[in-house]
Amino acid sequence: MTQIRLPENINGTTPRIPEGTRQLTIIGASGAGKSRFMQRMRQSCGKLAYSLSALDALLPSPPGKEAAPGSIDDLYSQAIKRIPYMRNDAMSQLDKLAYMLFADEFESLLRLKEEGYLSNRKEGVRRSRPQPTRLDRLKGLWERIFPGNKILRRDNTLMFTTGSGADAIGAETLSQSESAVLYYIAAVLYAMPGAVVLIDSPTLFLHPASLNTIWNSIEQLRPDCTFVYNTVDADFVNSRTQNATVWVKSYDVAGNVWDYELLRPGETREDMLISLAGTRNPVLFIEGDAQHSIDARLYTLVFSDYTVRPLGSCDRVIETTRTFSSLKSMHHLDSHGIVDRDRRTDAEVEYLRKRGIMVPEVAEVENIFLAEDVIKTMAAVRGKNASRVFENVKGNIMKEFRRQLDSQALQHVRHRMKRLVECRIDGRFNCITALEAHIKGLINILNPRKEYNQLRQEFQQLASTGDYLGVIRVFNHKPALSSCGVAQALGYKTKEDYVAGVLATLKRRDMEGRRLADAIRALFR
Repeated sequence: MTQIRLPENINGTTPRIPEGTRQLTIIGASGAGKSRFMQRMRQSCGKLAYSLSALDALLPSPPGKEAAPGSIDDLYSQAIKRIPYMRNDAMSQLDKLAYMLFADEFESLLRLKEEGYLSNRKEGVRRSRPQPTRLDRLKGLWERIFPGNKILRRDNTLMFTTGSGADAIGAETLSQSESAVLYYIAAVLYAMPGAVVLIDSPTLFLHPASLNTIWNSIEQLRPDCTFVYNTVDADFVNSRTQNATVWVKSYDVAGNVWDYELLRPGETREDMLISLAGTRNPVLFIEGDAQHSIDARLYTLVFSDYTVRPLGSCDRVIETTRTFSSLKSMHHLDSHGIVDRDRRTDAEVEYLRKRGIMVPEVAEVENIFLAEDVIKTMAAVRGKNASRVFENVKGNIMKEFRRQLDSQALQHVRHRMKRLVECRIDGRFNCITALEAHIKGLINILNPRKEYNQLRQEFQQLASTGDYLGVIRVFNHKPALSSCGVAQALGYKTKEDYVAGVLATLKRRDMEGRRLADAIRALFR
């Protein structure tokens, strides 16, 4: 990541953006000074600054405006000077990008001809495969974002179709949303190496349901770049998973300084929750953090119609969901939470579900990756025999569960005893003697051995009948995802590679991606 320097805060400090941050989002109320803040950041980035706006995609460029070095306007001017056949009548930045794409395509074809790719090759001469052009990459991403649509090259222009090509239309007839997507993809492809891409109003003209897919895909095009967004859309802020947020509160004109706060990735506070009041989507509070936990990366993709907010502990998820629901008259948003099952009884799970907390039919988030339909879907993605892969994983999981059966039963008992003690000791006692007597009597009331024997019998029943779903519902053992061999059976080296493969499949939003998302959501019904 290119190191971005923030301006001095009104309190005299200069916060530092965390290492590894690929996205920085500037948010604040209208009139708070966000645009000026963005301008200051643009200046601090120097030659690496690369500014984009969807308005520039559709509106003619102002006449006589000096092009900033490295901007689309500047790149187009340079191309006109360098390429004799380059058209020079482009009006908008989208037109300029289209002309540059075709010019680059033509130059690429000339190089291929000179190198012999388009003529008879000499026998015995091996050549490396030609690299995809910018137009190839744009075409590929466009067709992934809009399944069933295609981009055609015809008569030095781009045509767009939803079928065989008989209904092809020109770029000028695209919707504003489609034009904006086309503009962003093409523009990012022309950003300089290591650029800081500054995007004003990234949600403008784009449909809320496709925002995550569009920007996730565009960011993946340029992993060398840092993306800085200026927005008033809290939903968009929450959709960025490698994001740091600058909350611009006000601007002091006289002192040319801002009152702002740099929020850590995934940070949520009560005042931030209130700032979500203007968002469109319901809010989903989850465990973990935005940077390191599987939860945030997974649930953001599976529950794409929610604004996902990581809160850390399960207790905070439960309490925040309750609090946020009680304030619905103020913000008019639905809110839900997700917590791991974590040895909870059926009664505890039902209690949480009635209060808007979703609890999966597996013990913990890692077990989602061990669910039968998830494994079989990924087997299809990887070209493996789904039944064979699953039976192999199932065998390993059942074997490990039998080996740990006693310790698992004990851990469940410890959890239940802790919960029961917390509930039963919460009585009002007039003196210490009464409290002592109450505590001494708890051992007979709780009867942990009876509870242990009963749980052990239930677990033995799961193991003997081969109830795989029942096992992963109660089996809390994080190393299982590594030791069961699911990654290797699917052709991955490590469990991390397997998890990354699942997330990548979900991001594609194609048939397999949708099937995978459905399989995961089914675990919450």
